[in-house]
Amino acid sequence: MDFQPIIGSGAVNGLNLPQEPELSRLEASGGGCFDTPASGMQDKCRTKPARRGRTGGGPVAVVKQGSAAVPIYQGECRGSTRFTLAFYHNGRRLRRSFGTLAKAREEARTVALRIQRGMPDENDLRPGERACFRAALDLLAPLGLPLLGAIEEYVECRRLLGGTPLLFAVGEYQSRISSFEAGVTLGQVVEELIALKKQDRLSKAHLDGLRQTCRKFARDFPGEISRIGAIQIEAWIRRGDHAARTRNNWLKQIKYLFQFAKRRGYLPKTEPTAAEDLKPMKLPDSEVGILSADEMSRLLHSASPEMVPFLAIGGFAGLRVAEIRRLDWSAVSLERRLIELRAGQAKTASRRLVPISDNLAAWLSQADRSKSLNLSLAMIGRIHRVAESLGVPWPSNALRHSYISYRIAEVKNVAQVALEAGNSPSIIFKHYRELVTEAEAKEWFGIFPTGRIDSGNGAS
Repeated sequence: MDFQPIIGSGAVNGLNLPQEPELSRLEASGGGCFDTPASGMQDKCRTKPARRGRTGGGPVAVVKQGSAAVPIYQGECRGSTRFTLAFYHNGRRLRRSFGTLAKAREEARTVALRIQRGMPDENDLRPGERACFRAALDLLAPLGLPLLGAIEEYVECRRLLGGTPLLFAVGEYQSRISSFEAGVTLGQVVEELIALKKQDRLSKAHLDGLRQTCRKFARDFPGEISRIGAIQIEAWIRRGDHAARTRNNWLKQIKYLFQFAKRRGYLPKTEPTAAEDLKPMKLPDSEVGILSADEMSRLLHSASPEMVPFLAIGGFAGLRVAEIRRLDWSAVSLERRLIELRAGQAKTASRRLVPISDNLAAWLSQADRSKSLNLSLAMIGRIHRVAESLGVPWPSNALRHSYISYRIAEVKNVAQVALEAGNSPSIIFKHYRELVTEAEAKEWFGIFPTGRIDSGNGAS
C-alpha cells in the first residue's frame, strides 16, 4: 500500500511540503477524510487561506513520527477557522479537517505513526470509526480472540438462532447446565443405582437383571450420561436378534436408570430424559399354549422331589417363575390353604393371596420343607429336559397359562382369577376365556400324588 505524506513546495523543518492552494477544497461539515477531485469540478465550500501575516501559505504545524511528517494547514470555511491535514493513501490524496488545532494534531500524530509503522489500515477510518475499532480490540484482548474471528462467530450464531437474541440463548444454556452436575459418567450412575437397590433389599432376581443390563449398557457407552441421546439408546436396544419382550425389558430398565440419574441431579431436571419418550415394541399376539391334564400328571410323577414344588405351585397356583424363585416355605400355609406373596416378591409389587387347591396341598405336603424352596435356573433347565424326554411340549409360561385357563373354566369369574393371578381382567378375558372346558378343569385340579387323575370333586 502506498501511504505517505504530501510532498510539495515550501520547506518546513527541512521537509518539502505542499502550498496552501493545493488544499483549497474542504468539506463544509466537521472533520473528515476527502478526495481531491481529479477534474476541474468546483466544491461548494472553498477554504480561504487564513490571514496570519505570514507568506508562502505554508502549514501551521507539522507532526512527525520518525521519518514520516504530516502537515497541518489553517484556513477558513464559511467564516469558521479550519485545520486540515493532508496525506497520500494508495496513490490518492486525502485530507481531514478539524475545528481545532489540537484535534488536528492528534489525528496527524495517528496518521504519521501508521505511516512510520507501515500499517495504514486504520487511516481509512473516520475518527469515530477508529475509536470503535480500538474499543473492539480492547474488549477482545482478554479473550485472545481476533476481531474477524469474533465477528464471524457472532454472525454464525445469529444465523443459527434465527430471531432468537443471542444473549437469551446464552442465558437458557447457562440455566440448563446449572441445573445438573456435568461430567458424571454412565458407569458411575449404574454403580450408584445398584448400590442403592442393594440397600433397598431388591430381590436377587431383579437385582441380577438390573445389574446385567445396566452394566452392559455402561460398557458400550463409557462417556457422560448427559451426552447419550435417544437415537443411541434405541439403537442399543434394537441390536442383535432378540425377542420384543426382551427388548422392552431392557428399555424399562434403561428408563429407570435415566430417571434415577435425573433425581440425583446428573441430568437436567427441567427436561425429559433421553429415554423417556422411547416407546416399547408392540408384542405380537400369540396363542396361549397350555399343558393337558395327562401331560401334567406324567411330568409330576417323573420329576425328582426337588422339582415337584415348582411344578405344583406353577401349575396349580399360577405363580410366575420369578415369583416362585423369590418364594420361601414361610409364605406357604397348608393350614390356611393360602400362599402369601409379599410386595417384594410379587411382580406387581403389591401383596397377593393365592388359594391352595386340594391337589396342590397334597403335593406340597410330601415336600421336604427343611430344604430351600428357592428355584435355580439350573433346575428349570433340568425340568425342561424331563419334559423333552417324556415328549411333553413346553410352551412359553406353560404352567401359569395352564392354571389361569383351567381356573377360569372352574370358577367362571374373570375378576377373581385376575386377583389370584396378579393380572388385569382385560388380559385374562382377552387370552383365556373359553380356552378349556369345565370337565377339563376338573381333570386338571384332580391330579394327585397317588398316580391317578381324580375327575370328581378333587379329593383323593
